[in-house]
Amino acid sequence: MNTLLVVDMQNAWLNRDTPRLDKAGVIARINHAAQRTRAEGGQVIFVRHCDADCIENSDEWQIDAELIVVEGDGKVNKTACDSFADTSLLAQLKANSTSTLLICGLATEFCVDSTVRATPSHGFNVVVLSDAHTTGDRPHMKAAAIIEHHNWVWANMSVPGGRTLTVQTTAQVFPE
Repeated sequence: MNTLLVVDMQNAWLNRDTPRLDKAGVIARINHAAQRTRAEGGQVIFVRHCDADCIENSDEWQIDAELIVVEGDGKVNKTACDSFADTSLLAQLKANSTSTLLICGLATEFCVDSTVRATPSHGFNVVVLSDAHTTGDRPHMKAAAIIEHHNWVWANMSVPGGRTLTVQTTAQVFPE
């Protein structure tokens, strides 16, 4: 089974002073991927980061209202960039008989990257939705360059145990 993992698409991170590159487009592609994943019998799991800037159950902690969350979608709360670290994610994936994890969300160079890199070591194949993750400009690099760089790195990484890591657009994974 495929599971779509939506990382940190929360009010605290999406609505900061630093604009997120193609926020509306990324949200639309995540909604499309989620709808298709559910329709194909897969699971959608929303990961929510919790820290001093994003306290659990606060308005900042909530998933952005433009994302479509339905009954039955999984939720995982985390306190580190790696979505597996001290969370229930691995147990949820095993309970769902997940073989491939499709990853999208925010921020490309932090929580998305950490989760992409950790996933194969937990025994799953990975598909990164190359146009469904975002970040903001940083002092040393523009958001578009960060996204391009990480898509290239992920597409060229070696992964353990015969697992695969591919980088594809949402349309490649879920053609109309």
